[in-house]
Amino acid sequence: MHHVAESTAVYRLQPEAAQAPSAAPTAAPAAPAAAADASADTDTAKVRRVRLFRNGANQAVRIPKEFELPGKAALMRREGNRLIIEAAPEQPQKGTVAALAAALAAMKDWEPVAEPFPDVDEGLLPLDDIQL
Repeated sequence: MHHVAESTAVYRLQPEAAQAPSAAPTAAPAAPAAAADASADTDTAKVRRVRLFRNGANQAVRIPKEFELPGKAALMRREGNRLIIEAAPEQPQKGTVAALAAALAAMKDWEPVAEPFPDVDEGLLPLDDIQL
């Protein structure tokens, strides 16, 4: 399993006022706070300027090879003027025992439902007795 510092890319956004009106928004990578920690991976201290571009209606960034994340999915969040991209945790394949165990583990923290379960037979005619 990868340490968070090894699989996280942080991009600091430029303030909109500093951009020319016709210029595309730019981002400059910034080292995460974990880079200040002596135990953090030395790769997180690397800073690299990247180019933003449009992919249809979305803004996109090419991630340089040295910042490549494992897997096929990532999680992105905004913290102030930073975009933080980190590798998404591996998800078990649907329909497997591991997927069921993960779903049950997620549900154990749910609060009980306070509303009563509805009577699904309400308003229906009584069933006929059948003899076999």
